[in-house]
Amino acid sequence: MTTGLHPGEAPQDPRPTGNQTLPRQERIGPGTPHSDNRTRSSVITARAAATFDPVGRSVATARSFVRDTLQGWGFADIVDDAVVLTSELVTNAVIHAGTSADVLCLRSDDGVRIEVADRYPEREIPLQGSPVNMGSPDREGGRGLQLCAALAGRWGVEYTPTQKQVWFQLELPHRAVGTRSAGPPLPADLLPLADGRVRVAVIQIDRAGSIAAWNEDSEELFGYAPESVIGKPLTDLAAWPHTPGTSTGIVEALQLSRWEGSYGIRGANGRVTAVYASHLRVRDTDGEPSTVCLLVRDHERAVLQTPLRGSSSDSTSSSEGPNTDPFEVFIGSPAPDDLDGLLQRTVERARDMLDADSAFLLLATDDETELEVRASTGLPSARQRFARVPVEAGPGRYGSARMPAVHDDLSAVPGAVPLLSGTGMRSVVTVPLKVEGRLTGSLGVAAESPGRYTNEEALRLQFAADRIALAVESARLGELERLRRGSLSFLVEASDLLAGTLDRDQTLALMAQMTVPTLATWCAVYTIADQASDPYLSYVLHEDEDRIDGLKALLSKISPPDPVPTPGARVWSAPAEAAHQAALRTSMRSLGLNAPTTTVSSGIGTTLATAAAVGGETVVLPLVARNRVIGMLTLGKPTDEHFRQEILELAEDLSRRAALALDNARLYSERTAISQSLQRSLLPPELPEIDGVEVEVIYRAAGEGNEVGGDFYDLFPIRDGAYGFAIGDVCGTGPEAAAVTGLARHALRLLAREGFGGPAVLERLNSAILDEGARSRFLTLLYGELWPQEDGSAVLKVVCAGHPLPLRLRQDGTVEPAAEPQPLLGVLEDLELYEQTITLDPGDVLLCVTDGVTERREGTRMLGDDGLTDVLKTCTGLTAGAVAARIMRAVERFASDAPSDDMAILAMRVPGLQKN
Repeated sequence: MTTGLHPGEAPQDPRPTGNQTLPRQERIGPGTPHSDNRTRSSVITARAAATFDPVGRSVATARSFVRDTLQGWGFADIVDDAVVLTSELVTNAVIHAGTSADVLCLRSDDGVRIEVADRYPEREIPLQGSPVNMGSPDREGGRGLQLCAALAGRWGVEYTPTQKQVWFQLELPHRAVGTRSAGPPLPADLLPLADGRVRVAVIQIDRAGSIAAWNEDSEELFGYAPESVIGKPLTDLAAWPHTPGTSTGIVEALQLSRWEGSYGIRGANGRVTAVYASHLRVRDTDGEPSTVCLLVRDHERAVLQTPLRGSSSDSTSSSEGPNTDPFEVFIGSPAPDDLDGLLQRTVERARDMLDADSAFLLLATDDETELEVRASTGLPSARQRFARVPVEAGPGRYGSARMPAVHDDLSAVPGAVPLLSGTGMRSVVTVPLKVEGRLTGSLGVAAESPGRYTNEEALRLQFAADRIALAVESARLGELERLRRGSLSFLVEASDLLAGTLDRDQTLALMAQMTVPTLATWCAVYTIADQASDPYLSYVLHEDEDRIDGLKALLSKISPPDPVPTPGARVWSAPAEAAHQAALRTSMRSLGLNAPTTTVSSGIGTTLATAAAVGGETVVLPLVARNRVIGMLTLGKPTDEHFRQEILELAEDLSRRAALALDNARLYSERTAISQSLQRSLLPPELPEIDGVEVEVIYRAAGEGNEVGGDFYDLFPIRDGAYGFAIGDVCGTGPEAAAVTGLARHALRLLAREGFGGPAVLERLNSAILDEGARSRFLTLLYGELWPQEDGSAVLKVVCAGHPLPLRLRQDGTVEPAAEPQPLLGVLEDLELYEQTITLDPGDVLLCVTDGVTERREGTRMLGDDGLTDVLKTCTGLTAGAVAARIMRAVERFASDAPSDDMAILAMRVPGLQKN
């Protein structure tokens, strides 16, 4: 891959100039007919280009290139769409068209344009204005143009005789600018209350989330000197959220272009100071983004809080004028441009409007059967975040969230509003949010005193809910669309990672690393070996590495979840209950109270930390592959947190892909184990010791160990003083070759021990191979019999049936073939074989190899018989083991690629007389 990045440089026009043929453009995307849809008036501020080779891994590399480029430019809002479109277009080029792909990213003041070009233009250039058939969305390829039409603001296709280019442009999301406002003069007693000296902390956060600037007021408010906090993440100080139910985290809030809200800062004295913050995302002249945070004490929020355009105390007043927007009257202007900010502003306005102590807002699920807590204020805990309650829960709970309801005293009807249980709230009024008659959510306010609300307050709150329901639903759908696009990008990359390995342990690790912390705080993977086996805890991961051991110990002591094949996530309460009991026992022992010691604790600190880590919602998703449950994926949240439904749906999609990848890894491991076991059974377990003869064998199987090789060797005693040896190569690999290998090795031993000579042994083996019919494979074989002599020499009788000839190395360094070639086995019915007798003098070496050695290749070069002879000539005086090792090293060094064929080396040497 070649890349280039030139900030501030105008890009070269990719269209041909001079005498080149002008490209004809196929206008598919929106725009004026017969015109280039690119905005030529836009100023190009940066460009990045890369070329990707036509190989499978280039698709993932192209995605990373586009993602890194756009994030470097500060365009995180459009990264997911750009990655998905680039992935499809590069796939079409490098996989389907089989050519390299050129990717060009252009940054301008109004958006980002990405061009993907390949060198495989259509044979017929479509005419302008002709109808375009983009194919079925269900087919394997060709979805790139459909995705461009769905996701891009503008797009098109251009052709030249040698190139096709698809381009798309993504517009940057519109950010509303601040609106100036002014209020009338007020009497002093009506002005907001503040301390004598209002301190505004100014903190600047760099792109990594670390504190880059800390002013004097920050030091005065929170007690930290600048040198003690600069360089540390703001998350180390922020007690998020101070306002319970805020679903945007501090990290996400720092990435938004503008944000207002409440949270807490933990001071140097350990106390949390409630603050009201205003964040603004900026970039310096080098394009480096950072966030400027202004903070005041929460009761001084009027200093920073965006003022309302109109009075929200009486939304029904007729004095507002005909042009007043009721939504802006309630929410204020400018309205938050993100869903979390809008919901938080809503509950705060609802609380203030009815002078309540708390407020909350729930959004309905797609099927309108449940309500999910999305924002709250004034409640003592954030445990309700993303919790769910049913819309129709029967007696004792919501009668129905579809109608307004007023509860005078919750203590008289315990559980009437589950969300407020244990919060100290006594009276509450709830109203539905509806769009075109469909329930989209519920808004409620509550007070600590009973009897605070009547039907009149319910009508006022319902009127406000009607004003904001459409805006909330629109923001929710926008958030859902962004989540789904992000989910698509996530699943594309997850599928690539899972498909890139067949190792079981690595697949388990990838499953956990993809879920933590993207989908969950911690993850545990259980595997099931077979239907009769219990689930086994195979992998545990927590976003805080210090919590992994404690979490693993906790999960090891409780029974695993039941392997239920029902799809979807189900709640598993056992970890939270076990952690709570362990923390309770540890706390009692630390106070000197008697407590059962059924389990061993590692200390109160570790136990309480583990309890907090798993104290939230825990869900289990079955890993189902090929209609069998092969394990469970367990996801967990820390104390008082719940999963969003969209996250659970994404986790379910991931679990299906992970289950198939895990099962493929299991099948591959089983196949490899079977192949290796079968390969071991086809080779002799050990070599016999032969007096007066050194023997060394080296065997190397090609591939990844999942195929049975066709090469084999054997050395066995025939009778007293006589030994048989063989080295052979069956055509091909796999079970068929293994069958012939097993037949040959065992038939050789049996026939030799029955007293048959070499030719008779091989002729009978040839008949046995031909009897296998269509399953037979031809076989090259070198068979011999060895008799060590009293004078230190050795007599051999050999038959070489189509096999590479054995080589004899004499003491003087000469090398010569030790046999003559004869027909191979398994082809001809009538063979007339003969044996040849040779005598190895002391110091001589007999080298036997399979064709994987002589046919070792590097490009057009091959080692061959001559190359093997040259290497063997350098082995004079070496032992049999040293000879075999030198031959193997020479073969491996001959080529840089891994061997493509099995190799077997059998070296026999008659030792010479020892010198004093």
